Amino acid sequence: MSNPTRKHTALPKAQILIEALPWLTRHRGKTVVVKFGGNAMIDAGLKAAFAQDIVFLHHAGLKPVVVHGGGPQISAALDRHGIVSEFKAGLRVTTEDAMDVVRMVLAGQVQRELVGLLNEHGPLAVGLTGEDAHTITATKHQPVIDGQSVDIGRVGEITAIDTGAIEALLADGRIPVVSSIARSQDDGHVYNVNADTAAAALAAALDAETLMVLTDVEGLYEDWPNSDEVISRLTATQLEKLLPELASGMVPKMEGCLHAVRNGVTTARVIDGRVQHSILLEIFTDEGIGTMVVPDDEEAGDAE
Repeated sequence: MSNPTRKHTALPKAQILIEALPWLTRHRGKTVVVKFGGNAMIDAGLKAAFAQDIVFLHHAGLKPVVVHGGGPQISAALDRHGIVSEFKAGLRVTTEDAMDVVRMVLAGQVQRELVGLLNEHGPLAVGLTGEDAHTITATKHQPVIDGQSVDIGRVGEITAIDTGAIEALLADGRIPVVSSIARSQDDGHVYNVNADTAAAALAAALDAETLMVLTDVEGLYEDWPNSDEVISRLTATQLEKLLPELASGMVPKMEGCLHAVRNGVTTARVIDGRVQHSILLEIFTDEGIGTMVVPDDEEAGDAE
């Protein structure tokens, strides 16, 4: 005779799986661009959980594309090479020497580790940088500080995206892992590009269903630092009005979300990468976490 208690303890698992069904149906075959960053890149447990989530999305019939930067790892490597890290207008000043280190760390260290973690689950991940097959093209970015254009070295502004290589990998059932380095539009060099910006540009060019940006906060706060209430959903126009008030670290993330939903991406989300399996919670449950940005023409009452 079967044990009724055992059946009973398995029931919540079945309910959790069934709750995912409408989301599985909705997202099947859709492209999801995930920007990997923050604490999730450093903590071993979070890294492993991230890899599991991405592989789960793949096996659930979605098409995940991972984009990453590597701020902390780049700073550590520059220190080892005796190169001082300097920031202007929130961007890393990238000399020729620093660029060599940036490229080495992103393509040779961070990307390799991520590809390795994903490939523990099968022959899935393929790493590339924006240089490969002209995936990301950039020109020199010169921020304006106090009315003056400032030279910050090999920092790029994205001018074009070619999705051919990524589309081919997705069609072949692979998971592309893209390092945020771009080829130069005009001088044969390479550029360091902001990974949040790169993820948003790729999401728009790939006509992705969703852009997800992992951060080290719970989402966009309603009235920080007076309140830790997170705004769970806002439209592109509402977000645009908030941009001038945001902390500098959130600006490229939220500008990326805005760019994505204004250019055909259905939803853009900022989620807390410090929570294990936050990606699965966001995509497959009713209790979405973080902040979701939707295009202006979305009805405010929609659940998604």
